[in-house]
Amino acid sequence: MERAEIFEKLNEVFRDVFDDESITVGEDTTAKDVEGWDSLRHITLLAAIEDEFDIEFSMGQTVSMKNVGEMVDFIQEEL
Repeated sequence: MERAEIFEKLNEVFRDVFDDESITVGEDTTAKDVEGWDSLRHITLLAAIEDEFDIEFSMGQTVSMKNVGEMVDFIQEEL
C-alpha cells in the first residue's frame, strides 16, 4: 500500500476518533498538534488504526513512535 493511501485512511481514522472533520495529519504530526490527543485517546486511536489496517502494533512500536510519519512506517512494515 502506498504511503499516500495510508495517510488517506489514517486521516479518516483520526477524524473519527477525535470527532473532528478538520483534522489532517502529516509526516511530522504529533500528539501536541491534535487537540484532545492524550494517553487515553492514544490507546483508542491505536486500536482503531489496528482495526482499519488489520494489523497489530507491538509494545515496542507503540512506545517508540514519535510522530505520525513513524506510525506510517510501522503500518507499512506490518502490511
